[in-house]
Amino acid sequence: MPTETVTLQIPEIIYQRLVNTAHATQRPLEEVMLHALQVGSPPAWDDVPEEFQAELAALDKLDDNTLWQIFHSQKTAADMEEYNNLLEKNSSDTLTKTERLNLISLRHEADLFMLRKAQAVVLLRWRGYSLPNP
Repeated sequence: MPTETVTLQIPEIIYQRLVNTAHATQRPLEEVMLHALQVGSPPAWDDVPEEFQAELAALDKLDDNTLWQIFHSQKTAADMEEYNNLLEKNSSDTLTKTERLNLISLRHEADLFMLRKAQAVVLLRWRGYSLPNP
């Protein structure tokens, strides 16, 4: 297939995400850029709450194996039981102040856990893998 050379100025954030992907996947930057032109840019993370953006942005730099580990990760039964117990107590308005703070912390952790899993899925799909939703 004939090729053409193009000089293109792109925003620094897009360039850095492409560089991060090239490093993480150990592929040439040119190959990653061509892939992005064919299928679109890497999945965005800037539409999630600001408190989670740095964590999700960091996933761009991870290799495929680490993303697969995130995809397959699960909360422990003990973590889920504690969270559900606190939710139940919260619904009956019987939480202590300490329990309320713990519930807020656990909710934040649960939100981050699910957002990381979801972002790992879309990154793996963008990198060419076929997989179900987490």
